[in-house]
Amino acid sequence: MIRRHRLCQAMIALCRGALAGFVVVSSASAQAHQPWTGRGVPAPQVQSADSAQPAPRGAIAGARAVTMVGLTVSDMERSVDFYTHVLDFEKTSDHVVGGPAYEALNGVSGARLRVVRLRLGEEYLELTEYVTSRGRSAPADSRSNDRWFQHVAIIVSDMDRAYARLQEFKVRQASTAPQLLPKTIPSAAGIRAFYFRDPDGHPLEILQFPPDKGDPKWQRANGRLFLGIDHTAIVVRNTPASLAFYRDVLGFRVAGESFNFGTEQEHLNNVAGARLHITGLRAAEGPGIEFLEYVAPTDGRPYPSDERPNDLVHWQTTVRVPDTDAAASLVRRGHFQLVSPGPVELPDTTLGFRRGLLVRDPDGHVVQLVAP
Repeated sequence: MIRRHRLCQAMIALCRGALAGFVVVSSASAQAHQPWTGRGVPAPQVQSADSAQPAPRGAIAGARAVTMVGLTVSDMERSVDFYTHVLDFEKTSDHVVGGPAYEALNGVSGARLRVVRLRLGEEYLELTEYVTSRGRSAPADSRSNDRWFQHVAIIVSDMDRAYARLQEFKVRQASTAPQLLPKTIPSAAGIRAFYFRDPDGHPLEILQFPPDKGDPKWQRANGRLFLGIDHTAIVVRNTPASLAFYRDVLGFRVAGESFNFGTEQEHLNNVAGARLHITGLRAAEGPGIEFLEYVAPTDGRPYPSDERPNDLVHWQTTVRVPDTDAAASLVRRGHFQLVSPGPVELPDTTLGFRRGLLVRDPDGHVVQLVAP
């Protein structure tokens, strides 16, 4: 096992590489007739393992929980219908908000937002439609190794029944079919997985854990087919650089890692030659965050630097921290990017918090830090 681990680490070190330069993302039909022309996140915002400046020892933001994962949608009624009827989520709140504080929080002028929160089991998904100041559609040719890729992994009690449900509703597939991960990947062996897309093209995953893997609660179905959200996965350029943000600044702990490759992985991601270094992180509560570093192929496109929360590639992971001012200070000290000007005081607690801010990780993925 030790020799295999060292071999995997050597392969990762040899194969890892960032894209040279920045790629212009191809144009797609847009919500507001704006071309998708953002270049990659520029070098000062992408921390390398050497250039990242983690917080001093003992000084971390102290992530307490991942409270929900959010995404931007173009048609709220259509999206709510999809998540509640196809995937068995339950709507728990529905609000329209706007005004200077919400504009500052999201960095979008003149924004008026409809925000719907959905629950599946113990976890929450938050859908946001920009009623005004609508953004751009996602690139039609988005791939699983592009660095704007993010999904949530929804746990199911029966993969065959869940896949049949998706086929019944003619859901757009991203994987060729459900995949059974092989014994050659010890930490993932026996897991069944499948990628698909929601009406706006957001990637989603359904997972079925064997009895020896995952949280024990996923083995207690109680007659339910769709059980909850285990984690949100993001594509990263460089695992140590991402750890400098999520572990060393925010305070997540590393829960495990694996090196995934083979025919099953290629058919799951629908990326030929896919070889991934996967790292799972956890806070004390809530879904985990999973890094997907494509050791091969390395032609995934970088996160556009001009992405905004009203664009349909937008996801954000909400993390509860003890002190948003202290967290913002640590983010700035690490030279990571803020979307909000700083912690924003909201006029009410409609969204479940009174004070928060949006920040970007080294690749551009957005994290919303909120006070208890």
